[in-house]
Amino acid sequence: MSNAGRQLAAIIALVGLLVAGCGGAGGDAEGPTRSVQHAMGVSEVPMNPERVVVLDTGELDSVLALGIKPVGAVRADEVAGPQAYLGQQAQGIEPVGTIESPNLEAIVALKPDVILSNSVRHEDIYAQLNEIAPTVFAGSVGESWKENLRLAGTALGRSDQAERILADYENKAKQVGTAFGDPAQVEVSMVRFMANGIRLYGEGSFIGTILSDVGFARPPIARTDETFVQIGPEQVSSADGDLLFYAGYGNDGLDEQAKLAAGPLWQRLGAVSRGDAHPVSDDLWYLGIGPIAANQVLDELPRYVPQP
Repeated sequence: MSNAGRQLAAIIALVGLLVAGCGGAGGDAEGPTRSVQHAMGVSEVPMNPERVVVLDTGELDSVLALGIKPVGAVRADEVAGPQAYLGQQAQGIEPVGTIESPNLEAIVALKPDVILSNSVRHEDIYAQLNEIAPTVFAGSVGESWKENLRLAGTALGRSDQAERILADYENKAKQVGTAFGDPAQVEVSMVRFMANGIRLYGEGSFIGTILSDVGFARPPIARTDETFVQIGPEQVSSADGDLLFYAGYGNDGLDEQAKLAAGPLWQRLGAVSRGDAHPVSDDLWYLGIGPIAANQVLDELPRYVPQP
């Protein structure tokens, strides 16, 4: 057996021991339950779960929006805390590892009565999670944030609240669009600097859904159902638009952003020369993927109405 295989076997054994020590706190919920259909099947979830653990940024955003503070949540990486845009709402939540490597021992110790995540991130450990507590997985992330909120609402017994949140968001998006006159005449470009290149975010992304709901047009390269299109610095002219928003992911992304912004290719962009290129929070505009983030992006957009 490989080292990785031995480590996984050890983790599974540890989880089994810890679950046994919790007096049957595993995937079989006690008391009245509701059946929740999700990406990995059907889970029997307690009617009023109180100890919720979330394993991705979107699930954290959704659960907080529904008025429940999780007992545990993963972080984007070992250094970062909860997303800064969540402010005090996310304080006091126990860290349970990172998105890439959830800490199963820490999750068990919190004795959750439901775990929320998605199959994109954690399909490989679904069985182990479901031994700890009933586990509900969304099928995708980003573009599907509205469906994921509805799923969280179903799992937590707050479906009506989820629908109200979405209805209020849709009305707000339309109102924001009016600040731009006819938003369909405004092409908005979303640029994200990464360590390994530049991403131009398309219609099939979290931020793409918000721009669509407001009514904006997109530059030709961004008119795609894909989450993003990867380009090199020499192709940055394709990122131009009437409005351009940009951010860097992590220190490496910010370094790449600084390098390009100091050069002639970036300075030649029409949005840059007009003053219509704006830095935004990567934490909010790209990592948020939930209703709280979506509403905060809507709050920020009217600041950037192009000046005649």
